[in-house]
Amino acid sequence: MKTISALLMGAMAAGTALGATAASAAKPTVSLVGTPLVMRLNSDEFRIAFGIDGQRCMPSGCSGLIHYRVHWKTADGIARSESRRVSYKVSPHSGRTIAVDRQYLDTAEGAHTTDVMGVSVDRITCQNDAEPSGT
Repeated sequence: MKTISALLMGAMAAGTALGATAASAAKPTVSLVGTPLVMRLNSDEFRIAFGIDGQRCMPSGCSGLIHYRVHWKTADGIARSESRRVSYKVSPHSGRTIAVDRQYLDTAEGAHTTDVMGVSVDRITCQNDAEPSGT
């Protein structure tokens, strides 16, 4: 009985140590400053801008991908949703950046107006960037 208890205690301690190691090795995360900004350029062309808060990436900076979904509708009533991704890079010591993606959303090559109904962010990946040597 004492052997089983000792083994359980050892396993729990090892699990706690592994958890602490995983937590300390966790990559910094970024977040959006606000909701994505949708800018219309013409009837079916858009720019979607994401403001990124990367304060927790400092001082080395970080980079990653924003996985998002665009919900749009054409003037003739066709509604669609598409998954997209855009890359970003938070420069060392800056703490903030923007990522802008270019979109053409239409089913008839500019024959009618398209409206973006919304943009939802599925996830944001983040990877530490090593600080350049000599700085």
